[in-house]
Amino acid sequence: MRNRKITFVLLLLTLVPISTLGRQLVLVLSQDDLKEAAIDSTSLTDDTSDTGFDDFIDSEAKPDYVLDPGSWSPIFEPGIAAPQDHLEHEGVYYTAVSKIVKAYSRGDERAMEEAAREIETAASGGHPHAQSILGFLYGMGIGRERSKAKSFLYHHFAAEGGNMQSKMALAYTYSRQEMHDKAVKLYAELAEVAINSFLISKDSPMIEPVRIHSGAEENKEALRKSRGEEDEDFQILEYQAQKGNAGAMYKIGIFFYFGLRGVRRDHTKALSWFLKAVEKGEARSMELLGEIYARGAGVERNFTKALEWLTLASKKQLYSAYNGLGYLYVKGYGVEKNNTKAKEYFEKAADNREAGGFYNLGVMYLKGIGVKRDVKTASKCFITAFDAGQPKTYYQLAKMFHTGVGLKKNVPLASALYKLVAERGPWSSLSRWALESYLRGDVGRAFLLYSRMAELGYEIAQSNAAWILDKYGERSMCLGESGICSDEERHQRSHALWWQASELGNEHAALLIGDAYYYGRGTERDYDRAAEAYMHAKSQSNAQAIFNLGYMHEHGQGLPFDLHLAKRYYDQALEVDHAAKLPVTLALASLWIRKNYADSILKLSKAVHFPHLFTGEWGSNNQPNWILHVHVIDYLPEVYPKVEAWGEDVLMGEGNATILTLFVCLLTVLYLRERQRRNVAAAGEVAFPHQLGEQGGPVAN
Repeated sequence: MRNRKITFVLLLLTLVPISTLGRQLVLVLSQDDLKEAAIDSTSLTDDTSDTGFDDFIDSEAKPDYVLDPGSWSPIFEPGIAAPQDHLEHEGVYYTAVSKIVKAYSRGDERAMEEAAREIETAASGGHPHAQSILGFLYGMGIGRERSKAKSFLYHHFAAEGGNMQSKMALAYTYSRQEMHDKAVKLYAELAEVAINSFLISKDSPMIEPVRIHSGAEENKEALRKSRGEEDEDFQILEYQAQKGNAGAMYKIGIFFYFGLRGVRRDHTKALSWFLKAVEKGEARSMELLGEIYARGAGVERNFTKALEWLTLASKKQLYSAYNGLGYLYVKGYGVEKNNTKAKEYFEKAADNREAGGFYNLGVMYLKGIGVKRDVKTASKCFITAFDAGQPKTYYQLAKMFHTGVGLKKNVPLASALYKLVAERGPWSSLSRWALESYLRGDVGRAFLLYSRMAELGYEIAQSNAAWILDKYGERSMCLGESGICSDEERHQRSHALWWQASELGNEHAALLIGDAYYYGRGTERDYDRAAEAYMHAKSQSNAQAIFNLGYMHEHGQGLPFDLHLAKRYYDQALEVDHAAKLPVTLALASLWIRKNYADSILKLSKAVHFPHLFTGEWGSNNQPNWILHVHVIDYLPEVYPKVEAWGEDVLMGEGNATILTLFVCLLTVLYLRERQRRNVAAAGEVAFPHQLGEQGGPVAN
């Protein structure tokens, strides 16, 4: 029988070789892979008491400080009181964290030192959450000397004491060191906590941290869409909802339920809007009401009401509601437990191409719940759900890769999948608070929160924190070992953060690392390491990095001098990004000039900057002498984005085609003048080209 291959795409992997980072990874599985893995699991019985895998996680809604002990939510979320565990140090802990946050907002080094001492006192008393903060302070070098060893030690103690954020930090540290066996255990535990917040009937929306920058500029469009209730679009939607628009009511409810578009999560407000929408006949709100009552989100858990709302939603052809109904039957919540009926509901959802239906069927076949255990069928169901983007599937596939049940054992891949799920845990609230602070203009607080997330392994937080340092300098309120960070300390921190982000696939970060080494920004100039960083960015199909590699080959900087290879890179940059046409055209012109006119009037001038593309001086014959300063090409790696923007905004603007025509005419004149000079020189009647300068006066820079 012919091997049929099953293919699925992992959108983001962080623990695979660097050459694959930042790109989509296509994993091809054959039937032989599945058979071999199935053989490894023959010792498993059909006994559903087997605890190797969870069946259906109890998705009860719990506050962040329960799922994430030591959470900063009591500081940033109004109306949330601090939990009362570890009573002798709990008050000291939250008071000290509040002082740290305020100190960073003001750049108050004295307040920071006082808060750090209080945290250290609590940590020495065995308070795990204080130990976690102390690990963060040592890791960043805030109020303490920077020490990776001490940071690791305090995070280790904190994790042993149950602090989830320290477990995230340790897992990320292990993964960077390729200690996958240790990383996978922590990420598995964290992923299980995170998945408890997922919906039971449909896909939970992926709430990504907002990237506050786009390249070297502020990401104004993304920030505008994240202003929460202050956003004009939200206010218009709210006005429509108040006027009785059912669709607007549903959307407002969604924003409050999940905390989307910068809106603070508020399950009570969400419930109110969903109930109003249902009165107007909005069927989608019925399903969410079923979710709310099944999970007890902002209301007392009531499985009877959950069953009623999910049944109504399913009758309105909301097929994902069948998953919720199946969940109630498989758990025996509000109904008599009935695995056969649960399977029927899951099959109805799957028949209507609902990803959750395939996921739930996969769990039943994997555990042998109401069916004969069949890991091969379970694998196929999970892969189908994965292809459809079902986030819970990451968790089950991670378990299968972790244990080798149903799929070949692959610990690095399992760890990467667990990480994708773990990053959606309650600790991701740090991103929302950081963004709120940034939008209010409190850059120092935003930097502190992004730095904390960066330590947990969030790539976007790493790049956001680095960008704030580069963009705002002293205004970033960066606090170091002994006060406000010096320029050198900021450069070092920025460099470290960009490097971490580049490891996680951020091509812009890899490009900036290359620039830092190439120009000696915050570090010693090192062309070899610059080339290495550009090669890393090239592997992610970054056009500017490819262009820079061509430039380095052209000049023999960090790479062998090779004009043919330089041309190949320039051509490749254009293939990757057609917006690079202008700089690539200029670069190719430079190559042609270097090759054909190295010793002529057009040899490289090192006297001018980019804006002076041509310099004109009036000669004795009252005619302009135009000299092309090819040094403009030498500035292309640094000004690439400016060239691209200039090309789009000026050259491509209406009525500016004349500039392009003039550019071509000038090159033509230069070519004709040079040909004339060579003809005259052949007859022995011409002086060395530098005499032109004497004839027409010095060339202006």
